[in-house]
Amino acid sequence: MSRRRKTTVQTLLSMKQRGDKIVMLTAYDYQTALLEDRAGVDMILVGDSLGMVVLGYENTIPVTLEEIVHHLRGVSHARPQAFVVGDLPFMSYQASPQDAVRNAGRLVKEGGAEGVKLEGGRRMEAVIKAIVDANIPVMGHIGLTPQSVHHLGGMRVQGKAPADADKLVEEALFLEEAGCFSMVLEGMPLQLARRITERVSIPTIGIGAGRYCDGQVLVVNDLLGMNDEFDAKFVKRYAEVGKQMTEAFDAYIKEVKEGSFPDPEHSYSTD
Repeated sequence: MSRRRKTTVQTLLSMKQRGDKIVMLTAYDYQTALLEDRAGVDMILVGDSLGMVVLGYENTIPVTLEEIVHHLRGVSHARPQAFVVGDLPFMSYQASPQDAVRNAGRLVKEGGAEGVKLEGGRRMEAVIKAIVDANIPVMGHIGLTPQSVHHLGGMRVQGKAPADADKLVEEALFLEEAGCFSMVLEGMPLQLARRITERVSIPTIGIGAGRYCDGQVLVVNDLLGMNDEFDAKFVKRYAEVGKQMTEAFDAYIKEVKEGSFPDPEHSYSTD
């Protein structure tokens, strides 16, 4: 079977123009990236969600740039045909455009990212333009922005009030004008996400934003059913891998304890 072509920024723009849906998933390691790419995902995100699903943090705020770079290396070693995006973690880009460019460059140079994602709208103008001027593709992120969880007062749906919705439309138009190649729309009413998607010419990727976005992204651990503690309305569990893993661990423990593993089939012997 011939290998599909590499997904690029231009590929993603063409998909929006044709009305082809874009599929994005998170990955944090080589093996997962390999499997996702073989399945045919269009984009892989090494998100700061790794703080919670891989490192056990309470939220995304403690995630460091070094941790993102580390996991990006594993994903990029899979040499995926999907477009690889790395999250800029909290306080790696907010202080100054110079810091932002330097840290975005590390995700590309050291981690192998092909684009970077950052949260915020108009207030990130100087930062976005500086990174884009450094020839690094930028994905925006508006709506529910997890790095602003304390400012937002929790993980709450954004843009429900008409004035708030209008502001998010303006922010989306700004991200396009600033040079973003795409944007994540998180935690907002589907009607608002549809308005934004119809107004901008760059792809919108939804998470908890309904069906009208140009594409969708989910955290792979949620999709696979590996986390019983997280049950957001927007998550669909396509498998119960967590349950299967627990059953496999139980079976292994039982066989080792009773001495039935390893059996002759799984042992070496002399000639």
